[in-house]
Amino acid sequence: MKIAVVGTGYVGLVSGTCFAETGNEVYCVDIDQRKVDKLRAGQITIYEPGLEVLFKRNLKEGRLQFTTNLDEAIAEAQIIFLALPTPPGEDGSADLRYVLGVADHLGKIMTDYKVVVDKSTVPVGTADKVKAAIAANYKGEFDVVSNPEFLREGVAVDDFMKPDRVVIGAESQRAFDLMDELYAPYVRQGNPVMHMDTRSAELTKYAANSFLATKISFMNEVARLCELLGADVDMVRKGVGSDDRIGKRFLFPGIGYGGSCFPKDVKALVHSASEVGYDFKILQAVEEVNASQKQALLPKIDKHFGSISGKTVALWGLAFKPNTDDIREAPALEMIDALMARGAKIQAYDPEAMANVKELVGDNVSFSEGAYEALEGADFLVIATEWPEFRTPQFDRIAASLSEKVIFDGRNLYELDTAAKHGFVYYSIGRSDIK
Repeated sequence: MKIAVVGTGYVGLVSGTCFAETGNEVYCVDIDQRKVDKLRAGQITIYEPGLEVLFKRNLKEGRLQFTTNLDEAIAEAQIIFLALPTPPGEDGSADLRYVLGVADHLGKIMTDYKVVVDKSTVPVGTADKVKAAIAANYKGEFDVVSNPEFLREGVAVDDFMKPDRVVIGAESQRAFDLMDELYAPYVRQGNPVMHMDTRSAELTKYAANSFLATKISFMNEVARLCELLGADVDMVRKGVGSDDRIGKRFLFPGIGYGGSCFPKDVKALVHSASEVGYDFKILQAVEEVNASQKQALLPKIDKHFGSISGKTVALWGLAFKPNTDDIREAPALEMIDALMARGAKIQAYDPEAMANVKELVGDNVSFSEGAYEALEGADFLVIATEWPEFRTPQFDRIAASLSEKVIFDGRNLYELDTAAKHGFVYYSIGRSDIK
């Protein structure tokens, strides 16, 4: 099958590469010439485990091509995926200018039947707007489909190649049939392909992400209550998660969620509800809890030290989650701002995200080549991201490097008795602090 993917960001590059992996001919389009040149030269522009191998293989085989020319990319394409940015506005609404701009141009250059697919996360009703934008200039037959992505950063290749479900929102059997044919190689184990109308498909993505964000914020509220009542949130989490009606996932407390999806999608769903006169109270609370949770370690730091002016902080983790270089809405960024506002110096380390943070903060933060190098000359350690390499460190080496054996752990990486055995003052989320 011949496919065009418009946009080579996270969703576009993963989708285009994985579609090519099953033998499709894929043209990826981007307006950024420098980015296209890099991709053509075999330089992958995002970090995602397992993606580079597929990217280079399909580039070499000629199944994956990159261009800035939309006309060229869609000329023979049967399906056109729109994987364009939809950044949130100040009111939380999704900015559709890129999606609708491309739709308008497609209407001017389409000459035969094509399926145009909204792959970006877009508000309910976007498919109708895309259809209208195309129809304003093109009077032939076409379909607009909503096919939301459910990719988790860090495991996106597995999620795409073996999806737990594929959601397809369309208004014609012809479009359903073409999309079913495209996805058949990915659901051979029998995972469902769900057919629905476009509006239901659009809402499904927002509802799914918002529900997961709600689970996280709920457990962070429980963690705060545990600290006040003397309970252990890890024990509570295990007890709650053993109920199969609730499940074990997304119940880990921490210093809040970030990334490109949850913050934006919760805001967008709240805004969509407000536009039709509905006050989505639960999601408003989810946002408030998450914003405050990103500050959860700061009162502990202030109480322990009184002042950290002039102190040096070792900060482990910058990405919003492990196995990605994505720093959008990352709690670590708020930690950096708050620590610097208190007069502290920061020595940071992250396996993948340091270059992205450096673009934001410049020389205000010192970036280290490794986790232990970040500890050298530091007074205490703050952990903001649960990278695997942080889970079983050499505690003796940490103790020898820090001027004070104090750890503030925003991800509850260590057992309390482990921290106590090594003589650390250890602060975490929703558990007894060790002093």
